[in-house]
Amino acid sequence: MFDFEKLEVYKKAKNFHNEIANFISEGKLDKVSKDQLHRASFSIVLNIDEGTGRFTKPDKRNFYIISRSSVFECVAILDILKDHQKVETEKFNQFYLEADELSRMLYAMVKKLGS
Repeated sequence: MFDFEKLEVYKKAKNFHNEIANFISEGKLDKVSKDQLHRASFSIVLNIDEGTGRFTKPDKRNFYIISRSSVFECVAILDILKDHQKVETEKFNQFYLEADELSRMLYAMVKKLGS
């Protein structure tokens, strides 16, 4: 088992990405939105993984910051989609709560690694 597989934040990020992928597969979105949202949610998971494999604290920290930025990107995309009635408010709120939890977890990891 790889170290990142043991992290709760990895498990939650992977679940978030899978939920986004399922949402995308419903077919309500245009190609650009699908691609951007998929890449952003995938980036959360991949940057956690990559950061875990780094040896120095600053290097790990950088990947966790990028991962957290991808969480923000997902929220912004979903917010715009909500404005265009492409995502229902209830679904948006679910994604929002999950993203908020991921953001907080990643922030704690970044903070722990210092500046």
